[in-house]
Amino acid sequence: MSNHPSSGAALAAEPPPADRTPDFEIRRHDSLGLRVQHALHANPVLGPLAVLIVAVIGFSIVNPRFFSAPNLSLVLAQVTVIAALALGQTLIILTAGIDLSAGAIAVFSSILMANFCVKAGMPGLLALLTGLACGTAMGAINGLLVTRLKLPPFIVTLGTLTIFFSLNAVVSGSATVRGADMPDLMTWTGTTFPIGAFRLTYGSVIMLLLFAVFFYALGSTAWGKHVYATGDDTEAARLAGIRTGRVLFSVYTVAGLLYAVAGWILIGRLASASPNVGTDYNLDSITAVVLGGASLFGGRGSVIGTLIGALIVGVFRNGLQLAGVEVVWQGFAIGLLVLIAVSLDQWIRKVKA
Repeated sequence: MSNHPSSGAALAAEPPPADRTPDFEIRRHDSLGLRVQHALHANPVLGPLAVLIVAVIGFSIVNPRFFSAPNLSLVLAQVTVIAALALGQTLIILTAGIDLSAGAIAVFSSILMANFCVKAGMPGLLALLTGLACGTAMGAINGLLVTRLKLPPFIVTLGTLTIFFSLNAVVSGSATVRGADMPDLMTWTGTTFPIGAFRLTYGSVIMLLLFAVFFYALGSTAWGKHVYATGDDTEAARLAGIRTGRVLFSVYTVAGLLYAVAGWILIGRLASASPNVGTDYNLDSITAVVLGGASLFGGRGSVIGTLIGALIVGVFRNGLQLAGVEVVWQGFAIGLLVLIAVSLDQWIRKVKA
């Protein structure tokens, strides 16, 4: 009989390498990471909501004035226009597109509404409806270029951004229209009313109602399901019988209407119609959507997340201002948040694969 141990016994007796992590440790760490990824993938709102809560608590500690009712009312009023723009931007990003003309459509629509009243002599309601129709038409132009000519949304909206801002300068003559020269309906969105210690504007109420409408539309209608399906995989959606071209056209058209509503809210916010505002609106609207947990690759996101993202932008800008931080560093903080949000989105998408 041989005195040498069998190979199986030798392997059984051999201790594991010192630098090897025990399997149960790997499973434990992987399990924790996967749970977090799955939770964020299933509930994209959790991350932004946590950021918002931490930001509110942190800024309240730095400056007790932050959590006062007048300041919180101011934050909501400041984010109303951006939130309305971000709602339209959400629809487009859900289809894996992007709209760089959002701010231009809003500002141009506000100028058209004001000039319909002042120069064309239209009654307030007719001027408002005509301005909303013009904003809708501008969105439809974007949709036609994307669906009919098959042009990339980035290129299309970059081009129309320049066109609409140029037309804005021509129509307005680079002159601001005062709110006092317009019918009360034009500036009504800036009127405030009390709710306890808070004061809300009617523009904020309109914005919140729009979010409620599209929360239902995206979650409980066939159109909403088609929007998500088109953004998740356009070819698969087409093969499933969804008319993806029509869905994309409708999304850009509806977004144009939402931008025009934002333009009306903007008139009330400024108590005037100025052609010289809105340079940061495009970036801020995209920032709100990204911070809200929507994926730039389409198919994932929610309007509730977008609203939270808009609030995050407003809270950070206001809180950093109250903390005495310079404007340039406020922009730095917002940009850093965007990079973190996009990195988080990439991490979440990996577990899906």
